[in-house]
Amino acid sequence: MAQIGAVLGREFSYELIEPVAQRGAAELRAALDRLAEAGLLFCRGVAPQSSYLFKNALVQNAAYGTLLRTRRQELHARVAAALEQHFADLVERQPELLAHHLTGASDTERAVDQWLKAGRHAAARLAHLEAIAHLERGLGLLGPVPESAGRDRRELELRLALGLSHMTTKGMWSDEAGTAYERARELAERCGDPQQQFQALYGLWQHSSGAGRMTVARSLSARLLRVTERGDDSGARLQAHHSAWTTALFSGDAVAAREHTEQGRRLYDPEQHRSHRYLYGGQDPGVCARIIGAQAAWFLGNPDWSLATAVDSISLAESLAHPYSVGLALGFAVAVRLYRGEPELAAQLIDRAERLAAEQRFTLVVSPPIFRGAVLLAQGAAEEAVAAIRAGLPGWQPALWRAQARAWLAEALLQEGKLAAALTAIGEGLADIEVTGERSWESELHRLMGIVLLADTKGDEAEAYFREALDIARQTQRKALELRAATNLARFWGERGRRVEAREILAPIYGWFTEGFDTADLMDAKALLDEL
Repeated sequence: MAQIGAVLGREFSYELIEPVAQRGAAELRAALDRLAEAGLLFCRGVAPQSSYLFKNALVQNAAYGTLLRTRRQELHARVAAALEQHFADLVERQPELLAHHLTGASDTERAVDQWLKAGRHAAARLAHLEAIAHLERGLGLLGPVPESAGRDRRELELRLALGLSHMTTKGMWSDEAGTAYERARELAERCGDPQQQFQALYGLWQHSSGAGRMTVARSLSARLLRVTERGDDSGARLQAHHSAWTTALFSGDAVAAREHTEQGRRLYDPEQHRSHRYLYGGQDPGVCARIIGAQAAWFLGNPDWSLATAVDSISLAESLAHPYSVGLALGFAVAVRLYRGEPELAAQLIDRAERLAAEQRFTLVVSPPIFRGAVLLAQGAAEEAVAAIRAGLPGWQPALWRAQARAWLAEALLQEGKLAAALTAIGEGLADIEVTGERSWESELHRLMGIVLLADTKGDEAEAYFREALDIARQTQRKALELRAATNLARFWGERGRRVEAREILAPIYGWFTEGFDTADLMDAKALLDEL
């Protein structure tokens, strides 16, 4: 009886051991009583409402270890049958229990299917660490199974689920996520249906984007758009636009990013696309359309629209009760607040995002130390800002925000008067752009290079960089960055007596704006125009 109990687990109920033991009630109760009297089991309640707990794991392991292999398999099979016949509710809540006993019974195919079910069940509860453990158990069982179409289909489903959980817990840039989706792509091309092929391709796009391979990401996104443009699957089209709006934004094309978010928002339905949170990157596409739309709006010169959209993204994520999407919306809203020159409000959002990520055990897409450094920079605490950003950079893998982080670091070093170090940070940021293709902050790095060179009394070189920053911003229609570059160039000219030219370069871009006049950049430009 101790052996049977050991197969059931460290703790088991009378209701479960009764059909497995296949003994008479009197014999079963007497044996359990003797084990309790001997101090091997603790008993709670009175049979048949009783439950039992092995005194310690060593006792359970010792009893389990005395079982012969065939007897152990037989008992696990009995437990699995009892769970399916009499404890359907328990199996529904804890599918890993049935998976464990099917594994012990060497019922490999059914065990793999049940581990997949357990992994998906855990992921749906955002218990992604548990999901990974369950899914890897399933993959481990498949190892010695001979190749076949059925085996490949099972592995494909496990890999797709594993990729999503790795993205959520370790970040979209993680090697584990990339490996899972690359293998899923191979299997999907061999045996998967069109939806699975699309999921695998989307996972590879997301991994490439997060890992800073924007050239690869653009190619994959274009492929996703091509395979969905003629179909009638609105969900697939939505996710193809999802890939396009993110790729466009971080490639420096805010106009295309806004266009794709608008198309995505027209396609999106929170109920119809509810399952997408568990299929595509662990995030809600409607929330992502808003957060990227908010970023694009700021770049394109609509700071108030940007803020309203960022606030709307948080509201939508909270209404969906989807913590990962809430964390995503909070993180991107931090950036909007920083761009507007509102560091105190940005700090509050960072606090909320960090608490949520710790509670739910997921990785934020934004780096809290780097963003806290940006807050400190805006508050004039340059030394603390440098320390925070430098603390965040070494462990920050994704391309997203890396060049921007270098720009913030350069600004903080400049405030400290460390010009050589600031130039190094800018150079590293420009090198990051060439390696990753993440060009959203390219204009800013050139503008900052001009500021540092000007502080080093290299006026002619500084002017060239201000002009380059202005040209880059104009070419990509990023009005917010054009305003910053024009302000610096106008100030440079104004201080050298070229006041008419200064007004002519700054007044038109300032006059273009119709909102956001209480934001830091517009107030700075207005003050300079008044001086000129």
